[in-house]
Amino acid sequence: MADARIPTLGPQAAQRAAVEGNLLAPEVLENPHPFYARLRETAPVYPVPGTSVHLVTSRPLIEEALEREEDFSANLTGVLMTGADGRPAVFDLASLGGTVDAIANADEPSHAVHRKLVLPQVTPKIIAGLEPTLREWAQELMQPLLQAGRGDWIHRVANPLPTRAMAYVVGLPLEDVDRLLRWAMLGTQILAGTTTSERMGEVAAKTGQMAVYLAQHMERALAAPAGETAPGVIGELVTGVREGLIDAKTAVSILVVLVGAGGESTSSLTGSSVRILAEQPTLQDELRRDPSLIPAFVEEAVRLEPSFLGHYRAVKRATRLGGVDLPEGSHIMLMWAAANRDPEQFERPDAVDLQRPNGRDHLSFGRGTHFCVGARLARLEVRVILEELLGASRSFELDPERPPEYVKSIFVRRHAQLGLLLH
Repeated sequence: MADARIPTLGPQAAQRAAVEGNLLAPEVLENPHPFYARLRETAPVYPVPGTSVHLVTSRPLIEEALEREEDFSANLTGVLMTGADGRPAVFDLASLGGTVDAIANADEPSHAVHRKLVLPQVTPKIIAGLEPTLREWAQELMQPLLQAGRGDWIHRVANPLPTRAMAYVVGLPLEDVDRLLRWAMLGTQILAGTTTSERMGEVAAKTGQMAVYLAQHMERALAAPAGETAPGVIGELVTGVREGLIDAKTAVSILVVLVGAGGESTSSLTGSSVRILAEQPTLQDELRRDPSLIPAFVEEAVRLEPSFLGHYRAVKRATRLGGVDLPEGSHIMLMWAAANRDPEQFERPDAVDLQRPNGRDHLSFGRGTHFCVGARLARLEVRVILEELLGASRSFELDPERPPEYVKSIFVRRHAQLGLLLH
């Protein structure tokens, strides 16, 4: 077993942050795990002061909430933001002109319909068939880093490759990857918690350009003769519209969610995986000696640093969870990252254990009916990237001149910068 070496937040600072409820404190944004641990131990359904949002950090309570669909809706109606006083406040997404209630943010029976339309493009056979293409892309993108012996892993590899893969599966032009990446990263700012109300409007306007772009692709695909099938998920959605399962607006909403989450999630995971390895040369060597252990390492990285720290649920009717009253119209945030480091569930939860018997029993990809449709693709992408990086290098380490930086967000766990020295 190897220590994950996550930067530590002192116990006093963690306790103070938990008591004050300041999940926007710089030290918590940099490393939220001690904060989550404190909440899990003392207040597993924790009211964020001054807001209608509760953080749920206990795994049993998270699983209970997921099962109680009659009480908790996946519709994204309100999110945390930074208020005028610098403290957390709630932003009503309806003020942006409506919400995107599709696929991951949809309730039954709509969710099942949306999911069924996407699944044909992420079957085991189709995803496995992408491996040679992913490997070629990984080699291409890594080559400048390897030749230079140093560079920013995020900019060079972690961001562009997953966005290419997402575009390919969805059926969008690969030449549009750069702007798709910009739109995806902008979209998650709405959920970051660090965004002000003024900035929310700016971000929404820019991400609205993505919705227009995706609508244009759907319109072209729908206008094509019946015998011409659009590629990827777009083709499946066209069929769904023509069969009356969904309307064109819903099809675009599904694409918005897939594009926003597809690139962002694997980019985050790829960065975290490489950062953990860069800090642990002995772990690198172990994986080089036995590449068959790489899938187990990927699973540990997914558990330790889930791409999405948590997801919201809207309270549909006044109820209770964990003995805490939740008014109708309030919100809970199910903190996958907290549950993934629960010592009741995982022995030595902060460590990398390549022999962990329950290594896949984490919540990073969700659970139940809302289990991530892209999980298989994400695992493949990261495995291929790590195989190529480890195979092409003798060792790599963090660049002391460009230390790791995280995006300031309570929603995503993504490196904004990860400088590497490669040998």
